[in-house]
Amino acid sequence: MANFTSNTYTLKRKILTFTAKFSKGLSKPKRKFLADITYGMLAAGSCILTDVVDQLHENSKKVNTVERLCRHLALGIPLSSLKSYLKWVRKTVPDEPIVLVDDTDIVKPNGYEFEALGDVRDGSESNSNKSVYRKGYHVTEAIALTKKGNSISIFSKIHSSYEKGYSSTNTITFDAIKRAAKLFGKAFFVMDRGYDINKIFLMLEELKQNYVIRITRGRKLFFHNKWISASELCKRRKGKIKTSVFYDNKEHTAYLSHVKVKIIASQKNVNLVLVYVVGKHPRMLVTNKDIYSKDDVISIANTYYSRWRIEEYFRCKKQMFKFEHFRVRKLEAINALNFYITIAMAFLAVIAEQNEMNALKVAIIKKADPIKAKVFFSFYRIAKGIRGILAYAKEGVRHWFKPNRPAYQQLRLPMIA
Repeated sequence: MANFTSNTYTLKRKILTFTAKFSKGLSKPKRKFLADITYGMLAAGSCILTDVVDQLHENSKKVNTVERLCRHLALGIPLSSLKSYLKWVRKTVPDEPIVLVDDTDIVKPNGYEFEALGDVRDGSESNSNKSVYRKGYHVTEAIALTKKGNSISIFSKIHSSYEKGYSSTNTITFDAIKRAAKLFGKAFFVMDRGYDINKIFLMLEELKQNYVIRITRGRKLFFHNKWISASELCKRRKGKIKTSVFYDNKEHTAYLSHVKVKIIASQKNVNLVLVYVVGKHPRMLVTNKDIYSKDDVISIANTYYSRWRIEEYFRCKKQMFKFEHFRVRKLEAINALNFYITIAMAFLAVIAEQNEMNALKVAIIKKADPIKAKVFFSFYRIAKGIRGILAYAKEGVRHWFKPNRPAYQQLRLPMIA
């Protein structure tokens, strides 16, 4: 038990030290709230406020603590915390990081009181043959990859077409691209075929960013002095470079080919990389990266397939923190809660970046009791291990924020002659 107590104390201190990076300049109640919400979500494995409160072990009534957390969430995302977080991300990732941009959905089929609740395509029930729509929100996310390939979010926004003054989903995507370009100076953007939009190509060229975007079969390409469809060009090519690509949690043999083309959007020469894997149609990737050798072609393909990490990020967020089951109703409060989940996910990345011999990381992995010795996405087992270790805590973090009271002076009565 002493060993568990030591691990619990060490982990709690590490969480509080981490959250302190983003609470500088805030008032003491706000600093305590940021520590409370992050610690509570990591300990509970949930973003539901009642679950969070259970892990704080406070003496006040549960309903009062929930109301306190709700009041802070209603204030939105503290600007200073967001700036501090982005500054920390910039120091954590390499100079020209890979930035993955994608959308997901939050489905609230039985929700009636949530603000601006719209209609979204339910990805868990939809397929290529049918689309199922439910009540919910859209989520646009951009994550950067560290040198070790761990995911850290730089942009996450929950939005709905039912909001007042709402422009479009593309506008939110443009905001994510601009933030990444401003933060890193230059990045390598990776997007799937849903982002095969002329305006996105033009923006990336204007911001002087590198990119690899999967295009649709109907995309027109300028090749040998005429415009042809991408699918027609694929029929004329054959994969000559053999390699392996990783997706769906396993390696796949692929054959690659590349050719210089132009796209309607920018009229500049770009490279079309064709990836022939199992399936009827090859993946068609457009990139403005220069290609000088077959190693460059393989690098482009591997960079594109790194996008599976953002899908795992979404899945981990929903499974390990019950992202779709939040109860707060106002959109500003929902986005604030999403920001604190982002901080909790960033803490998982911090633990994942630690050396394999780090004592705390060893204890976390051991507590998770994993079946496989090694995995490519370790957030699940780290989150499970953290939850297991913090289960031994008998108190939350309130004692780490002691009130500053003036020293009491001894009462002196005047002497009567």
